[in-house]
Amino acid sequence: MSLADNDWYSALTRPSRTASTGFLLLGGWVLLLTIVNIVIGAYSPGFKVLWLGFLSNGAFGEVYVAHDGITIVLDDIVFAVLGLAVTGLGYVGMAQAVEGGSLAAIRDLPNCLSGLSSTENGIRKTLADWMIVVGVLFYLAWSIQNNTWVDPGVFAVSVAPFSFGIGLNLLDKAEA
Repeated sequence: MSLADNDWYSALTRPSRTASTGFLLLGGWVLLLTIVNIVIGAYSPGFKVLWLGFLSNGAFGEVYVAHDGITIVLDDIVFAVLGLAVTGLGYVGMAQAVEGGSLAAIRDLPNCLSGLSSTENGIRKTLADWMIVVGVLFYLAWSIQNNTWVDPGVFAVSVAPFSFGIGLNLLDKAEA
């Protein structure tokens, strides 16, 4: 029996809709941060993040510099390429995991977040969907208002409802 014939091997090598969605969202977030960093600076008002230093906690250089207008540095290019690669993985995975690919998954988004407008699928689904929205809205509102797109405190606060919402939705799918 070859390695490729094992069920666990095919489960590990076959892309899932959940993992592909995660890659698409993460890649999109990285690309958003790249654009924000280039245009207005993502570290704090008047400063832009140097991604290599920021992600390595200063081991690969400075963490931030003054934002002097729209300028592109090596760190922005590396981070953008990373975002494009992760988004590409999600896109390719979604094309294999979902009939119709990423566009079909986007068209199905209202069904994925159906708990926002109805309790038809139960209160847990409604609570889960609203927790996801609250987490994302808190992050976006705080970041826009304070121009601190990489604030660890905001991550800590917004990730709690977001991840609980994702977890409750996954629990519903597992029980179905």
